[in-house]
Amino acid sequence: MKKNILIFGLIAGIVVSIPMLIITSNCTSFDFEKGMLIGYSSMLIAFSMVYVGIKNYRDKYNQGVISFGKAFKIGSIIVLIASTMYVLSWLINYFYFVPDFTEKYAEHMINGLKESGASLLEIEQKTKEMEEFSTLYKNPFFNAMITYTEILPVGLIITLISSFILKKKPIE
Repeated sequence: MKKNILIFGLIAGIVVSIPMLIITSNCTSFDFEKGMLIGYSSMLIAFSMVYVGIKNYRDKYNQGVISFGKAFKIGSIIVLIASTMYVLSWLINYFYFVPDFTEKYAEHMINGLKESGASLLEIEQKTKEMEEFSTLYKNPFFNAMITYTEILPVGLIITLISSFILKKKPIE
């Protein structure tokens, strides 16, 4: 079981980390909306490995039988491995290659408010909020926790769905 989980977790981690690294490597001409779409799409593709990993374990190692709980446990560990790879990739990328990411993101958010005709007060509030966030984001622990909140919920939803679909009781 451990080998199965590790293999599918590492595959999912690679699949989700590489697009993120490519997308964020060029922040100067970065389209944040398109980046978010690509990012969440790569998460869905990567987390297809949860389904494959659970099914592989059920069919090859457990005589075609698996409980919802066991499937959820396997899927959750695969998600945790992939998510940790994603977070570590982001931390390295952010702190060593794109340390100005939050400033560029803040600029994007403020420009969006200006284009939408937001009031000066709204723009000032968002500017202050983004400055505070940028300061907090420089803390690696805070940064990691925020990054986990991007990816873990997606993976856990896929795990729930996969576990429900793949559960199979023994034939009596």
